[in-house]
Amino acid sequence: MPLRTAPTEWSARARHGSYGGGPRPGGGGVLAVLYSFPFALGSRGIGWTAWNQANELVRAGVDVHIVAASIAKPVEGAASVRTTLTVAGRRVPHRLVGRTRAMRIHDAVTAGLVGRLLDGDADDVVHAWPLASARTLRAARRRGIPGLREVPNTHTEHAYEVVTREYAALGLEPRGGESHTVDPRRLAIEDSEYAAAAGLLVPSEAVAGTFLARGFDDDRLLRHRYGCTVTAPPTRAGDGPFTAVFLGRGSPRKGLHTALEAWTASKASAEGRFLVYGLLDEDYAEHLAPLLAHPSVEVRGLTSEPMRVLASADVMLLPTVEEGSALVTYEAQVAGCVPLVSLAAGAVIDEGVTGMTHEVGDVEVLTAQLDLLVERPEVLAGMSSAAMARADQLSWAAATQATLAAYREAARLLRGSTDAAA
Repeated sequence: MPLRTAPTEWSARARHGSYGGGPRPGGGGVLAVLYSFPFALGSRGIGWTAWNQANELVRAGVDVHIVAASIAKPVEGAASVRTTLTVAGRRVPHRLVGRTRAMRIHDAVTAGLVGRLLDGDADDVVHAWPLASARTLRAARRRGIPGLREVPNTHTEHAYEVVTREYAALGLEPRGGESHTVDPRRLAIEDSEYAAAAGLLVPSEAVAGTFLARGFDDDRLLRHRYGCTVTAPPTRAGDGPFTAVFLGRGSPRKGLHTALEAWTASKASAEGRFLVYGLLDEDYAEHLAPLLAHPSVEVRGLTSEPMRVLASADVMLLPTVEEGSALVTYEAQVAGCVPLVSLAAGAVIDEGVTGMTHEVGDVEVLTAQLDLLVERPEVLAGMSSAAMARADQLSWAAATQATLAAYREAARLLRGSTDAAA
């Protein structure tokens, strides 16, 4: 099946059409961004993260040129939209052409568009996602444009190491084909992207630390963050038993075993309940069977209403082993559900004010935190209120300001390196 990119769809506000030579849009200091995403923009998971980034950049007044494999949810007002894996307006699944080939197609097409969509203004930026960006980032470098690579998780080699170690500690075998199961070819691709990028967009200090540990220059690690959708405050549940919730993939990487060990050891388990939402890997569920059988634990499966679930709970447990910056930690705070999370979760919280953290695998500390909050409901209520009060700071709009600041820093660093070379 021959593949070709779909015709470019231009919005009413075409390139520089509204702005001319006037002030830069949105006060953000960025004239145009080529936003490259090699999957379905607006789909679940990282597709939702990418859509929110692109959408809020447009709302901030930035010219956003979207190049995506396909579009699951349109971004209204984008300067242009081009798809790389559609034929006659229909999405071509990656598996149909092969994942590796699909990524190469996307990267090649996007690289060829860098010079056509961006004119090399001092503040233009290429923002690319993993596995399909090395050629695109090198094309940006040749044109003197900051090429930035999104880093949604920790350094891939770090992720492989810690996830493999966690499986081994539990006596389980990593699942073949999973994104965090050792894959030398994938690691080589990501290493080439890390090297090609002028800067790496890291969403948390947990992520930044894994790159610093591998000798990356801190100047290349551009801090930004993620966010969540903030609408009307959810209605908090009324009186009821102390409730903890886990929302996520039931795998060793997410640390559900740590959450269950801490919960069953805590005073909260005597009269409270722990609701587990998400699909559990079969072998992992078998390993956890004795803990899942505790009378206070309820396995609920998938939910289509995460905010309702969070609003019904007092605390959210996420003792994850490896993460970028889990969106559920933002959502929990907006819902008034106090996050008790590992430092690896990449959560944006005020320690002891809007949430509490613990070292990865520290069952004792997590147990103590649960005991504190069940014994002192006034502390729990205060943290819940404080979390809800900062909802606007956790929005995607607020996150976009951090991303724009990272763009500006990348442009400054690039200008500095160019001046030094001259």
